Formats: sequence, structure tokens, C-alpha cells
Amino acid sequence: MDYAPLIKEIGRGSRGARDLTRDQAEQLFGAMLDGRVPDLELGAFLIALRVKGESADELAGFLAAMQARTAAMTAPPGPRTVLLPSFNGARKQANLMPLVAQLLAREGVPVLVFGRHDFDSRVSPFELLEALGLPASPSLADAQHQLAAERLAVLPLQLLNPGLNDLMALRPRLGLRNSAHSLAKLLDPFPTGRGVRVAAVTHPEYLDSMAATLPALTADGGRALLMRASEGEAYAHLRRKAHLIGFHDGATAPLHPADTTDLDWPLSPACAPAANAALIRAMLAGTEPVPPRIAEQVAALKLLATN
Repeated sequence: MDYAPLIKEIGRGSRGARDLTRDQAEQLFGAMLDGRVPDLELGAFLIALRVKGESADELAGFLAAMQARTAAMTAPPGPRTVLLPSFNGARKQANLMPLVAQLLAREGVPVLVFGRHDFDSRVSPFELLEALGLPASPSLADAQHQLAAERLAVLPLQLLNPGLNDLMALRPRLGLRNSAHSLAKLLDPFPTGRGVRVAAVTHPEYLDSMAATLPALTADGGRALLMRASEGEAYAHLRRKAHLIGFHDGATAPLHPADTTDLDWPLSPACAPAANAALIRAMLAGTEPVPPRIAEQVAALKLLATN
């Protein structure tokens, strides 16, 4: 594959760059995931795409390449499995992503938490999950057993898609995130229609690009939830206006209006794993209230998983 002409197309800056075709994008990202692109060219592609932004055709090609290299898992019977990506961790406030997972599992909805962590300035979500008695599974088979028996499993991204994990691991070296960070939120190891993707995004431009991508991903019976992330994690911000958009069978449905009022809800600074885990346990036990925005998110995901 001749990389120079492709770099020339996408590397002319935000105004002069041209988009790749879907086929070009699929071949290129496949080569990236397979480790076949030399370091110099790989860095050029990742930075150029970060500056230009991915087009809808490019995202479709990248997604096809990613899914073709993602390990297949068997979905447990019953409701669809909710996929909670976790790549950031806690910075200033308690991470309530595991609360969402446990509330869903308690309602009989299986949940697969997957991801990686390489932020030195943040508390790892996997340390928090360990503190809650939810260690990462050492294999796909173990994760499938946990999903069937406990309705909740945790997996390192490395076991689901090693090439994608390697691309995400370049963030500390490059100083920037790359296309892999957005695509990882759309990874689905289950048969068509048996997973519920959760696309939790922070920046407004990604809301637009994800909203344009998700209808096609759900056209064959799939389900997805597009939402604003909290510190980059897949749980609703406790104060901000809700933004929960469901996608099912290619159609879009606001599951909670985006124009609801902000809430004056306290944000807990309990970021350390032990303190964060204690807060989540108290919410599960009913001695601390579950924030309304979290309850709304859980209800939206349960609806997508069971209908």
C-alpha cells in the first residue's frame, strides 16, 4: 500500500484536506490495526486525521476494519448486553460508571465494561472496579461466564482488539488522542442486534459525527445510546441538561429531552478507589440517593436492551 498519496490527501490542513473513500479508509485502518504501517507514516496519518476530522465515509471504513478484527463473543440469553467503554477514569469527582453497570445488572440486564487506562493524572477505572470486587477477566471465556452468571463482566481492550489497543496506547507518545479513541466507543463483539453500544462523548463536534454514524450501525436490529460523558466516562453528568439519544433499527429517538433544566446536585470529590467504591456501595444499598441523571440513563439503557 502506497501511503504517501493518502497522506497528501488528508494532510493539507483543515481547509485543504480531502476525505478518503470508504474503501481507502477501511484498507488504511486495517493496515494500522495489523501493525503494517511504519511509525513515520502512522504518526502522520494519526495527526492529519486529528486535524481534519473523520468524514462519515471514513468512519464507516474504519469501523468495518475494526469490527473485522474484534474478537467475537456469545451474548447471554435475555436482554441485549450493554457495552460500557471506559478509557478515562476519575479526575475531580467520583466515577459513577460502575454504578450504572451494577444497577443494570441488578435489573437483569447484562453489562460488559471494557477499555484501557493510561492517564497518569487520573484514577484508573479498573482500580475502582477492583475495589468493588469486579476484577478484569483474564480471558474472553471467563468474561462470557461472568456475563451469564453475574450479568456483569470487565474486559481489557487488549483481549477484544489488540491492534486497537496498540493505537490507543500511542496517546502518551504522541501527546494527543487519535481516531482509535472514538472508534473504540463503537466496538461491539456480539452478534448483530445483541449489543447496546454506549457512545459517551465530551465534545459537541463528536455528538454530531456519532449521530451521523449510529443509524447505519443499528439498521440491522442494533441498539445504541448517544450521550454526553462525564469526565470522559460513560455515565451522565449529575448536573447538566440530559442528552440521551437512542438508536434502534436505524431510527433515532430522544429518550430524554436535551432541553431539560440543569440540576443543583452535589458532585462528590471521592475519586480514590476505596472512597469511590464506598459511595457506590452506599447508593446501591439505598443509604445514599442515586442521582436522578444516573437513574434516567439506566432507564434509557434498560429500554434499549429489552425492546
